[in-house]
Amino acid sequence: MAMDGKEDDSPPGGGISRRDFLRGGAVAGALGSAGLLAGEIAEAARKNQAAAPDGMEVWGPGPVPVRLRVNNKAYDLKVEPRTTLLDVLREELELTGAKRVCDRGTCGACTVILDGKAVYACSQLAIDVQRQPIWTIESLGRPGRLHPLQEAFVEHDAQQCGFCTPGFVMAAKALLDHTPSPTLKDVHHGLSGNFCRCGTYAGMRLAVLAVAPLMGDEEEEEKDVKDDKDGKNERDMQGDGMEPEAGEGKKKKRKKKRRKGHG
Repeated sequence: MAMDGKEDDSPPGGGISRRDFLRGGAVAGALGSAGLLAGEIAEAARKNQAAAPDGMEVWGPGPVPVRLRVNNKAYDLKVEPRTTLLDVLREELELTGAKRVCDRGTCGACTVILDGKAVYACSQLAIDVQRQPIWTIESLGRPGRLHPLQEAFVEHDAQQCGFCTPGFVMAAKALLDHTPSPTLKDVHHGLSGNFCRCGTYAGMRLAVLAVAPLMGDEEEEEKDVKDDKDGKNERDMQGDGMEPEAGEGKKKKRKKKRRKGHG
């Protein structure tokens, strides 16, 4: 409280008080000078910015170096700390499979797999997911060679407009990775975080149940392809603390055995 009995609402360290802000807003509205008021507020905030405590590192507000591991590739970027993973995927890496729909973490159209879990890319800050494995829809298949899960969606008519389909496919992939033989109840739960405005839920659930028995063979095939790429990816990721994929050690052993046989 102030000495005269009135409440003291002055901000610590100076700057603009709440009362001055409201009074200034009313004046700005009457005079049409809101831009001047906003400039004064921004200037006061800059002058009174608190110093970081000892031992604490401050990032931003400008671009900072970020290293992401997307689809088993390392990317060195410079982005603002406020940048979401969805923004980086679409704007910086041009991986547009994750769709921006609600941008509020409610529809699931931007679903990706982060460290084995289905997450909304629009709700993750890129700076917070560094060095964690991130998988997008682009990692699953390609034209002419679709992933079995993608083929099942086509066969069971599990899409109409297709805008939400990448998110549903990634959510289904995360489900099947953790629950190889799901029940219908499991599928309901696994896809419950995604929303389809066209209402093709029945086809999606049937697609996931139908493809579940085939996923084991596909994972083995993917592992063989991944082993062939591990050498290059290990070189890309060395030097920043990223560990090589588990398949690399086995690959080297197989090569050594082949050399012995030829010798």
